[in-house]
Amino acid sequence: MPAISMASAEELPGVDLGEQFPAHDAGTPAHRLPAIADSEGEGTRGSDDGRGLHVALVCSRFNGHVTDLLLAGALAELDRRGVSETDRTVVFVPGAFELPLAAMTLAETHDFDAVVCLGAVIRGETSHYVFVAGECAAGIQRVQLDLGLPVVFGVLTTENLDQALARAGGALGNKGTEAAATAVEMATLLRRLASGPLVAPSKAAASEHGKQRAS
Repeated sequence: MPAISMASAEELPGVDLGEQFPAHDAGTPAHRLPAIADSEGEGTRGSDDGRGLHVALVCSRFNGHVTDLLLAGALAELDRRGVSETDRTVVFVPGAFELPLAAMTLAETHDFDAVVCLGAVIRGETSHYVFVAGECAAGIQRVQLDLGLPVVFGVLTTENLDQALARAGGALGNKGTEAAATAVEMATLLRRLASGPLVAPSKAAASEHGKQRAS
């Protein structure tokens, strides 16, 4: 079993959170995932309040100079959403190919409301990239569908290192931040779907929302 640890963003060696996660204006999102509050139309959706949730994070050690930044982003986002340090568990695996197995093992404990998988697969000179990225994505999807638990794909698949760094706290945000936000939203959504009754959109609201999406 991979090493399991409790972790906060501040405990990651060599990661300057002040540099990676500068203060944002109130109206500026820290990631590219649209805020739940900005969603239009009636209907049932998740919450951005992660208090009381138990979240596991599985992080690939391969390309650690990138994945450390993804993990820091994910932990910082869980902080922002109220997920306690004592309610999250961090597991490290050798590479992205091993993420699905560790995620499945964690999900099968039924101790977690969501699992976040973090990794970075960067194209090289051979076709190895294609097999690792594809099987990693398929495996993560299989785990969440088989076990009915949010297992979030926070894995970068890029052409080069610069593209990866741009998406690990650089100019294009942080995939780890987005993955943690998705985990909280999906975990709270599934709780609401299980508890019911659901909020059905009115015909007028659904029609108007459809027109706005089409325009």
